[in-house]
Amino acid sequence: MSVVTDPARPAVVGEPEGPKRRRRTGSFGFNTISPREKVARYALLVFVLLITIGPFLWQLSTSLKGSGEDIYTRIPRLLPAQPTFDHYKAVTDTIPVWDYARNSLVVAVLVVGGNIIGASLAGFALSRLQFRGRRIVLGLFLATLVLPGEVTIISQYVTVREFGLANTLFGVALPGMIGALNVLLMFNAFRALPLEVDHAAIVDGANAWQRFLYIGLPSVRGTISVVAIFAFIGAWDDFLWPLIVLTDPDKYTLTVGLQYLSGTFANNPRLIAAGTMIAFVPIVIVFATLQRFFFKGVEEGAVKG
Repeated sequence: MSVVTDPARPAVVGEPEGPKRRRRTGSFGFNTISPREKVARYALLVFVLLITIGPFLWQLSTSLKGSGEDIYTRIPRLLPAQPTFDHYKAVTDTIPVWDYARNSLVVAVLVVGGNIIGASLAGFALSRLQFRGRRIVLGLFLATLVLPGEVTIISQYVTVREFGLANTLFGVALPGMIGALNVLLMFNAFRALPLEVDHAAIVDGANAWQRFLYIGLPSVRGTISVVAIFAFIGAWDDFLWPLIVLTDPDKYTLTVGLQYLSGTFANNPRLIAAGTMIAFVPIVIVFATLQRFFFKGVEEGAVKG
């Protein structure tokens, strides 16, 4: 006699499977993504991708299109019919691109160095050292994040002018050499380290400076790379502040110097697109160099060794 099993009852070991036993299909658990939800997610990712890299691809395509090619077609064409690099050469012949790039690099190096040193010291002091008024100082850093940069730009210019740093590259870099956001990033990275490590170092006779150099900094290298990338991008792309501080065209940064392309060749957007691509290359190089440390920054706080 054959045994008929109930489809709703689980199979028993050793029991023969009946002809009416069926498996349930089409049911989804809490951690299972339905096909409709998967399609919606991919559609959203594609939409965000187009918004993010769409302008970049359009600028790159425009910079490579020949002079006889129409860039204002009804249906946009990203692939140039007559690709050429003549516009890049025309940019270098029109303005001193390499001099402007050198000025921007000087400002970026000063800003990155100031943020790595200053933000690391401030973040370590606020998170690992005990002193009177520590919470007040931390609250002041948080309060500065609420204010937009345009609110303090006049006071910054007056301060730079009183120091005699107007029309200097150091005056351009000075306000951005320690950013409040970078200090908070380093504060959170140092705070994630276990206190037991500091206590053990104090027992071994290590002072605050030794704990900072040999325990704190090696454990937050990922966050330091994040600070370096943010500081470099902010200094390299800044336009308004260098335009206010600098009056000598020989000291212009690259973003300010590119305005000559817009003024002289207003009817040729291909040159403007080529100039923006030249200004974009250093950012790609910096991010490609530090990307593995950048993505590692979210995992800060682990004890190594």
